Amino acid sequence: MTDSKGTTQATVSTLPAAADNPVFAAPAGTRTAADVVTPELVARLTRDVVGSGKTRNHAPATGAKLADLPESTPEDVATAFERARQAQYLWARTPVRQRAAVLLRFHDLVLRRQAEVLDLIQAETGKARLHAHEEVQAVSVAARHYGRKAPSYLAPKRHTGVTPTLTRVTELRQPRGVVGQISPWNYPFELSVGDALPALVAGNAVVMKPDTETALTAMWARELLIEAGLPAGVWQVVLGDGPVIGPAVVQHADFVSFTGSTRTGREVAQGAAARLVGCSLELGGKNAMLVLRDADLDKAAAGAVRGSFSSAGQLCISIERLFVHESVADAFVERFAARTRAMRLGGDLAYGADMGSLVSERQLATVRRHVDEAVEQGAKVVTGGRARPDIGPYFYEPTILDGVRPAMAVCEEETFGPVVSIYRFTDEDDAIARANATPYGLNASVWTRDGARGRAVAARLRAGTVNVNESYAAAYGSAQAPMGGMGDSGLGRRHGSEGILKYTEAQTVAQQRLVPLAPSFGLSHEQYAQLMTRGLRAMKALRLR
Repeated sequence: MTDSKGTTQATVSTLPAAADNPVFAAPAGTRTAADVVTPELVARLTRDVVGSGKTRNHAPATGAKLADLPESTPEDVATAFERARQAQYLWARTPVRQRAAVLLRFHDLVLRRQAEVLDLIQAETGKARLHAHEEVQAVSVAARHYGRKAPSYLAPKRHTGVTPTLTRVTELRQPRGVVGQISPWNYPFELSVGDALPALVAGNAVVMKPDTETALTAMWARELLIEAGLPAGVWQVVLGDGPVIGPAVVQHADFVSFTGSTRTGREVAQGAAARLVGCSLELGGKNAMLVLRDADLDKAAAGAVRGSFSSAGQLCISIERLFVHESVADAFVERFAARTRAMRLGGDLAYGADMGSLVSERQLATVRRHVDEAVEQGAKVVTGGRARPDIGPYFYEPTILDGVRPAMAVCEEETFGPVVSIYRFTDEDDAIARANATPYGLNASVWTRDGARGRAVAARLRAGTVNVNESYAAAYGSAQAPMGGMGDSGLGRRHGSEGILKYTEAQTVAQQRLVPLAPSFGLSHEQYAQLMTRGLRAMKALRLR
């Protein structure tokens, strides 16, 4: 997506005057995306991609071409699945502890060589380095968790049989086969390898179609996992236009993992349903944050900055609607706005900037439309509200809107950018109802000094994850707990037992011993029925389950 090449040191004083908007550019560094994405690196990372055509990606910080990449056809997708199936047979027969050991070695390699992937993430997405490091953290947590827990998640489990002691029942977990994974551009490390890890350790192969604009990051992750011991054939990569290659992936997969828009997610679900294969979908969100009257306003303001503007708001679980109790609203907005105005924008391959670039002209156009339409219809820009071409082609200031009404697009549509709207409330029940008044249900946040009260409010919010006194990281980073959406935000869960068991088929093996489950030993049908009736009553009395 973007390069950091050519970033300027413009400050607000070089721009047309705008009221109370001192968001400024971080000092420009010396390294650029061109220094990182060399022809040698591209050739090395793409050597196993199935495809003979040519496509390219770009650097958001400058809009310039970043690399030429192979392009796959639907026929190439079929070839990739063929290769993956051949490799999967032996991989599935590798003991699970050996598969898990690959993840633990990968964990160490990621932390040791994180500077490489941080450069790639920034070069391809334009996000700030701190936000790129969130991906390193998330992938490391997932690798450690499934590296440690996969053997127990996948271990055979004994169950009580229909006739205790006479029926021995074991539940096995068999890999589905080849998982088709379609990953997005906004978190190219975490949402590629982070989702592939549980599928792979469960004994599956993966054919992944990453977004072309961030494919190098995903392929770096594949290379590192192979270095950690994964057989190369087990993880195949195809590249190309989503509407062309995506359906081909769904057509051949034994299970589909998709992260992206709700509209495309519906198409993926329909394709999977037509073939009677399962799918997991993490889709859009219009996530709410509630600031209750007893909240610590300084902490809540800092949390709102993280929740609204991490990765320039291009995060499915970011905050776009902020409900604040009327009694503290003015004080909160003052603190929130002050922190937002102090943010540094920049696209250099170094720590320092608080927010980076949007990823494309399309994302910038959506942000502009939402803000401009809201202002035209009476909303007020508290701070931000401007593009910053002086820094890079797709930069937009972190923006707070007040006075947003339901008729405005920014109120109900997912913006997926650095824009958050303030809504005041006086009644807590009303705030919860308004927060739930959306077809989405991905993430939410509650701020209060009373933890028990915060958890009670959280339980009433219709969202797959709810954070109390945090915006999104507490729930997402807790890898033993499931993460996913309700309603239009998707199907299935990542993380925890659900995040790995979805990539398996449950198989029940029941062994009947000594006597059959049928009339025997000379019993008539009626005598057998009477015997079973007495047995059923006895099992209930003994509280057997």
